[in-house]
Amino acid sequence: MKRSLIALALAAPLFAAAQDLPQPSPKGKVEQVVGLTNVSVEYSRPSAKGRAVFGELVPFSKLWRLGANANTIISFDGQVVIEGNKVEAGKYSLFVTPEQGAWIFHLNKNTELWGTDGYKPEENVAEWKAESGGCEFTETLTIGFDEVKDDKARVEVRWEKTRASFMIEADATEKAMANIKEAMAKTEIKAGSYNRCAQYCIDKGVNLKEALTWAEKANSMEKEKKYWMLHTLALAQGANGMTKEAIATANESMALAEKEGDNSYVLKNKAKISEWSK
Repeated sequence: MKRSLIALALAAPLFAAAQDLPQPSPKGKVEQVVGLTNVSVEYSRPSAKGRAVFGELVPFSKLWRLGANANTIISFDGQVVIEGNKVEAGKYSLFVTPEQGAWIFHLNKNTELWGTDGYKPEENVAEWKAESGGCEFTETLTIGFDEVKDDKARVEVRWEKTRASFMIEADATEKAMANIKEAMAKTEIKAGSYNRCAQYCIDKGVNLKEALTWAEKANSMEKEKKYWMLHTLALAQGANGMTKEAIATANESMALAEKEGDNSYVLKNKAKISEWSK
């Protein structure tokens, strides 16, 4: 009996090691900040391995887990809008019904499923249709983010020769303005903070008078003028109808940018000067 226990104890690590083997469809995770909202997708990634995928391995008109093994999970730590559907913060299962030329996505609140077993349509919180089309060959199922700008991002799904995508919107204006208010309430504020707050408000077209004040403050705090801060000031002046002043400031910013070899700001200033000169 004692020998049996010793043998079992010695064998236990071997059994554990045997279970820790590479998976045919390994787990993957991709994360992206959209606006100020964290979005993540967790899924298992099967490979084509010479097989025809859509229409054969993954049948048309049949619900698919959008991956392998357990259901694919997508989560948001703030409210988002997906293709016109408002979705509250939380964790959801993401399924799809592939069709030729279009996919129907299903966002489901049950995150404890294994594949499609137990899936209930009445537990969906949103559904939307997205066009699908051809793409360069992708051996392993890949979910990623593209076009990440203006509080939006495109979620792309690629596998074999097919691609489908959908847009996520996460308006950060309200939260960003609360952050700006908090920043401005501090006793010590750096020039960079004034500049970033001004830039955000100009981009969003809100609090333009305050943005001008902050941009002026940022530039006044610097011993040596910075072309990127001067550019923000020019934008603030332009947004407040001070065209003549905006052109003069943009010319000053452009001259410094040329001196520093930053062609991107040279082009930005040229474009705005042309716009204001009209």
